[in-house]
Amino acid sequence: MKMAMSDSLKQKTILSLLLASCLSLTAFATIGISDLSDIERDALALELYLLDKKDHEEYCPTLQWEQPSLEIYKEQLLSQLPEECKQ
Repeated sequence: MKMAMSDSLKQKTILSLLLASCLSLTAFATIGISDLSDIERDALALELYLLDKKDHEEYCPTLQWEQPSLEIYKEQLLSQLPEECKQ
């Protein structure tokens, strides 16, 4: 039987995932990008991609921005949000 998640549970789940992302980003920052395996690099790129998407929606939804592909995140391992959104 499939059960629907309440909005509160969805929010808690999202917050938990974001917290885990932040913790893993911190861990990757201390390891060094050159020391990452392919799967770690892909996971970090995905985390950055999702965080940029969330931050754009939350902090600068009126700013015109087309999010780059996940491949760009994998190559650069940096936030792709415009500077205007980061202020």
